[in-house]
Amino acid sequence: MDAILLEGGTIRTLDPAAPVVERLAIAGGRVVDEAPPHARRVDLEGRCALPGFNDAHVHFPTWSLGLRQVRLEGAASPAEAVGRVADALPASGWVRGLGWRDADWTEPPTRAALDAIAPDTPVMLTSKDYHSLWLNSAALARAGGDLEAPGGVVERDAAGEPTGIVRENAAWQFRDRYAMPSVEEMVAACREGLRVAASRGVTAIHDKDGWMGSFEVFQRLRAADELTLRVWQSIPAQRLPHLREIGLRSGFGDELLRAGYLKVFMDGTLGSATARLLDGSGVEITSSERLAEIVREAAAAGWPVGVHAIGDAANRAALDAFEATADAWRPLGLRQRIEHAQLLDAAELPRFAQLGVAASVQFSHAPSDRDLADRVWEGHQGAYAYRSLLEAGARLANGSDAPVEELDPLKGIVAAVLRTLDERPGWRPEQALTVAEALDATCVAPAFLAGDEHRRGRLVPGMAADVVVLDSDPLRCSPDRLPDLRVEATLLAGRITHVSHTPIPGIL
Repeated sequence: MDAILLEGGTIRTLDPAAPVVERLAIAGGRVVDEAPPHARRVDLEGRCALPGFNDAHVHFPTWSLGLRQVRLEGAASPAEAVGRVADALPASGWVRGLGWRDADWTEPPTRAALDAIAPDTPVMLTSKDYHSLWLNSAALARAGGDLEAPGGVVERDAAGEPTGIVRENAAWQFRDRYAMPSVEEMVAACREGLRVAASRGVTAIHDKDGWMGSFEVFQRLRAADELTLRVWQSIPAQRLPHLREIGLRSGFGDELLRAGYLKVFMDGTLGSATARLLDGSGVEITSSERLAEIVREAAAAGWPVGVHAIGDAANRAALDAFEATADAWRPLGLRQRIEHAQLLDAAELPRFAQLGVAASVQFSHAPSDRDLADRVWEGHQGAYAYRSLLEAGARLANGSDAPVEELDPLKGIVAAVLRTLDERPGWRPEQALTVAEALDATCVAPAFLAGDEHRRGRLVPGMAADVVVLDSDPLRCSPDRLPDLRVEATLLAGRITHVSHTPIPGIL
């Protein structure tokens, strides 16, 4: 690995003891006290270097595959979505698309609408929140009528026939049985995904696609020396008996790819109207009692747990389970987390810090969901309450939930600070964060959750030289300038994984 000396700009270490330094010396893939004599000097010319970005919640292979699929985000009606699909019909095979949200439509999506353009080709369109599928008759025929699943929803018409919409466990069951991409397809898609991620300053991810074999995908990329970010991999909690049988514990792997934590779902989502609320609405996928059993079993086997919880009832149930089992996991130092935490009752806010459970949130969800949240959760004040969580002492880790939102950490930081991603004023601006707080949630906190706080997340001697170079300093530019920030270079362990078209003297 090359020895490099970065100088001539602002270098923010995110280390409270020395937050800004004049030079950053890199050798052997790590930050060092002094650059060796042969180090290549890189003149930042006023740019800003920061620890590399860590996306704490991403479905990386799914997002990568989505780069090749029909995109339905922003479609104003089923007819517009169907039109986009019609323009992309292949000669054979499945048609896959993603990004539709029927909560924004006045007419419901139906299989008949898809049948009109694809009577014989199976079509599977995944919703924006990834918790619903829109299928045509050719796709439904693959299941032979076997659509129902516990914790799932199969929408039917007045005659009892499927409309083409399946949600939650019913959607995942269909996808897993009839429409899974091959490992080879995922590897090929991830090569492009890795290139895009590096161009956005990403040096680490917490991946959520363990259920579809992403660990094998990353292993193949690692073996070919093509893995250009660090992976903390989730595994479905249903596989815990197999993990215990072979004695596999959290942390197994190397500096780039490690088995991380178990994933559990408590409820559905806002967009699919399946989030579990204290008013009794929504879908319960896992009860608090069952989660407590899983957490105890996981602790005994050496695994932390990440719990998907959207609604206020689901979050309360998850926190209750972590509290009831604290005697099992806290002495082991397991770093538990709730994914999303989108709607919280005020009583739950201090419990995250009291229990030591992190809030793994997605800053970009707030401006993206603002209209839907105001309509569906009218009167609820605890939606996307990031400032309230932070002031209550919670540890916030930020991710994208790509492909639900785009894998773009800078966009997430903008969403946290401005609470808007369009021309409108910030939504619930009292919940905004500072740039420094957003950077901590994007660089430092995810490293902690992966047990890496002494290895990465800050740019201090001895730590990994995972670096992103921005064209300007985000802590010094005006808030209205934040959306214009650009990634100009990315380094993983001192290895250059991306350089923009703007030359940086000495970078190559």
